[in-house]
Amino acid sequence: MPFADVAALALPAHATVAPVAATPWETVTVRPGDTLWDLAIAHRSTIQAIVEKNQLSGGGALIQPGQKLLVPGPASTASTAAPGPAKPSADDATYVVRAGDTMGALAQRYGVSLTKLLSANKLGGSSFIYVGQKITVPGAGSSAENSPAPTPPSGYRYPSKTAQAVAESTAKLAAMDVPGRSDITAMIRATATRHGVDPKLALAIASLESGCSQRAVSYTDAVGVMQLMPVAETWASELAGRSLDRYDTQDNITGGVLIIRALQASADSREQAIAGYYQGIYSVRTKGLYDDTKSYVANVLAIYDRL
Repeated sequence: MPFADVAALALPAHATVAPVAATPWETVTVRPGDTLWDLAIAHRSTIQAIVEKNQLSGGGALIQPGQKLLVPGPASTASTAAPGPAKPSADDATYVVRAGDTMGALAQRYGVSLTKLLSANKLGGSSFIYVGQKITVPGAGSSAENSPAPTPPSGYRYPSKTAQAVAESTAKLAAMDVPGRSDITAMIRATATRHGVDPKLALAIASLESGCSQRAVSYTDAVGVMQLMPVAETWASELAGRSLDRYDTQDNITGGVLIIRALQASADSREQAIAGYYQGIYSVRTKGLYDDTKSYVANVLAIYDRL
């Protein structure tokens, strides 16, 4: 979320594509709005694997409704999927990941050790979690209710004014019509291309920030696909030469893309630009990368490599 200049701030929700599935493959028909990104996620594969299997020209930049494509089938998904969490006991709970969640924050919220939580879900310390993922919380009872609003990590001061802003943003976006994930990913690609930004980088950041959801709201009131905070909205508006509305999906994406472009123009490297999106470029240069910023950069690049 631009910009999180707080050392204790937890990572935004993580998103990633599952490992590439092996054969057998099955045929699917492309629907209006489908992208290779969506198909890769749905079938636990990667864009590159689907492009190569179908010998798509142009890297699969254009797929058409009605087109037949080969994708990994259910059998291959089951046989190659990473090991899931152990079967929960009666004392365990299931939690569905929301935007802004991290394993560390969940461990603190439910009073379990991070090591125990990672072990229960067969995750490593550097593993990603993504919006919508089901997490087993050992010893938390039969159910773990998702909080109605994003919950800050332990130690983060959550002013009542911010809490009110978060509640208002959540309610406002819930009442709005927003595009689905397929449309949003297409909008990100088109907007990034139009402004000279690598579409894969914009998609990777959007995936990590919000899971490509316009209704995502963080506990700091960063909203939308690119998780724009008010200060980022103001800067993005200056970059755009017009007033941007972070609650509007296209404006939100435009703002995030313009910020990425500005950061890349001033940063010493791609990694520093990515860090600047999360921590703020001034903070990165004067204070160096916080540990959570280093993880953020690594996660963005990992997602980028899977696109």
